[in-house]
Amino acid sequence: MNKVKRTHIFNLLNKKNPSPTTELIYKTPFELLVAVILSAQSTDISVNKATKKLFAIANTPETILSLGLKKIKRYIQTIGLYNNKAKSIIETCKILLEKYNGEVPDNRIALEELSGVGRKTANVILNTVFGEPTIAVDTHIFRVSNRTGIAPGKSVLEVEEKLLKHVPDVFKRDAHHLLILHGRYTCTARNPKCGSCIIFDDCEWKERKKHIKH
Repeated sequence: MNKVKRTHIFNLLNKKNPSPTTELIYKTPFELLVAVILSAQSTDISVNKATKKLFAIANTPETILSLGLKKIKRYIQTIGLYNNKAKSIIETCKILLEKYNGEVPDNRIALEELSGVGRKTANVILNTVFGEPTIAVDTHIFRVSNRTGIAPGKSVLEVEEKLLKHVPDVFKRDAHHLLILHGRYTCTARNPKCGSCIIFDDCEWKERKKHIKH
């Protein structure tokens, strides 16, 4: 896919959704960090239901630690892998208090030292909280990038690197949310809504889909 096509695609996505953002509900950087940790292999809807109750009781590192592991598990037990996620949240709270005065750090190295935080989660925090032009590649973005031809790659890291290289600078800050929302509601894994897709004319999938099983 050439630069002209990519630019046109992001212009269209941005026109449809000029202020894209996460669908996770949060009020502070710490709340978003917890929500993103919980969101691994879980839907934003399920996370929001759990955090609505959790954050009403505890929404800082101090109050989370005071709540304790067993009680945290009760609040998030409807979320997949909740046992491990509860432990990660507890450990992350300890690190935040010991090293960062309870604040969420604004650099990748520090973020990835937190329990339950990998490259994708760090990218989400850097982008959504601190406004950095990072692009966290989840299953939706990986699918859209490969299917459309925007940034094809065999691995998450390869797709991320190609997106950072090819997405026009003006759209890099919003690219993560533009692509994830497009993948979530239009370019779905099964039965993508090509008939109502605003970027269909520029999408390269239609040229290949005869040879793709979907």
